[in-house]
Amino acid sequence: MSLPEYTILSSDESTKARLKEMVNSTLDAILSQVNTDEAYSGIGPYELRKKIEALKVLPDRGEGFEKTLKTVERDILPHLLRTWSTSYMPHLHSPALLETVAAELIIALYNDSLDSWDQGPAATEIEVRVIRELCTLFGYGKDSDGVFTSGGSGSNLSATIQARDTYCSKVLKWDVKKKGLPKEWSRMRLYTSEISHFSFDKSAHILGLGYDAVVHLPVDDHMRIDTAKAEAIIARDAEAGLLPFMITATAGTTDYGSIDNVSELRKIADRYSMYLHVDAAYGSGAIMSDTYRSRLGELSLADSITVDFHKMFLMPISCSCLLVKNRSTLEAFELHADYLNREEDEEDGYINLVGKAIQTTRRADALKVFIAFSVRGRDGYGRIIDRVIENASYFYSRLKDDEVFITGPEPELSSVVFALRDGDEVNKKIRRDLMSRGTVIGQTVMNGRVMLKFTLLNPELTHEHIDELISTIRAYSL
Repeated sequence: MSLPEYTILSSDESTKARLKEMVNSTLDAILSQVNTDEAYSGIGPYELRKKIEALKVLPDRGEGFEKTLKTVERDILPHLLRTWSTSYMPHLHSPALLETVAAELIIALYNDSLDSWDQGPAATEIEVRVIRELCTLFGYGKDSDGVFTSGGSGSNLSATIQARDTYCSKVLKWDVKKKGLPKEWSRMRLYTSEISHFSFDKSAHILGLGYDAVVHLPVDDHMRIDTAKAEAIIARDAEAGLLPFMITATAGTTDYGSIDNVSELRKIADRYSMYLHVDAAYGSGAIMSDTYRSRLGELSLADSITVDFHKMFLMPISCSCLLVKNRSTLEAFELHADYLNREEDEEDGYINLVGKAIQTTRRADALKVFIAFSVRGRDGYGRIIDRVIENASYFYSRLKDDEVFITGPEPELSSVVFALRDGDEVNKKIRRDLMSRGTVIGQTVMNGRVMLKFTLLNPELTHEHIDELISTIRAYSL
């Protein structure tokens, strides 16, 4: 039996016409759902699960594109989160700029891979060019480099691998790549904020060091690492025979958007020959703002920086990168294979990026960054960043002196943590009630108390909408 028509893009005119028809039909189906400001249909988990379980996943005979699309439009699209909605604000999960959605179509259709030059010639060169621009943007010099990753967790894992290998090589005179973990592995310690991203705990597990290798440092009233207490803890551990090898700063904690003092942590890192990494997955977007970029501190003092583009930069998931001050640290991932990244090819100018990454197959995500940066420019991005940070400041100003509310620290970026004073159960009810009505907000815990959270990444959000939400939430007060 012959293959169905229009299977793969080709130079055939009928195939190109069919692709255009399918893309247009899909876009029409999506746009039919863009008829409300609600972020979610409000359907509960059991009812939604029942709907999805009723769908055929692998029928005996294919149903064709048109029928399948109708099923998706009827049963799935209405219940996907509308991240473009100004009523969606629970997580570091942004809407996507229109030009980056167009970029995704290019990335998907060409389907280049960033393993080797011959799997993505222009895509490889674009990533190299974009990385060079990013290094300059974040203050790194000519010896710097970087690589795109699947997300902040992947970037943080890569940084932790580099930190371990660098410490073992320079301090313990041990080659982890060849010999595995040194005999001193159980004494190695990684230091991070008690409210940092959990990817550092995961990284310690993956690297064979275990959760016990991670020391969570106390924070001050602004939710930043208390550097005096941090240094005392590290000094105590070193005196006890432990081996501090890495310290991480966060430029934009997940809940509060708080920013650790990189300059002070650099001094501590240098005293103990530690690797300093900054997880700026959230806050890195502020680099685009002339008004607020100074809040990030001196990120260029770090040995590496995590940058996410699917947060404040408003790009589709997934898109992240790891920048390194010294390109030699990326050698932790270098390994040559005759079928992929032959050394003689590299000698002839072919760049094979697989030697910089944990992943082998990687998407051409740097193209999204190139297109968005080119479309918006630094000034356009600056206006977006200023807007979302100022929305958070406005929201906080409306709550901080209102006796009905409790507030967390004053926002440095675009996250605001708050709660009604009426207790945990009331605040839990607010979040679930709002979701059932199409508004999705976040929930966390601060000092043992259930708190609500707005993560304001949508530049279309207005003060009027914020005022309406405050009134809606305030009405739950007893």
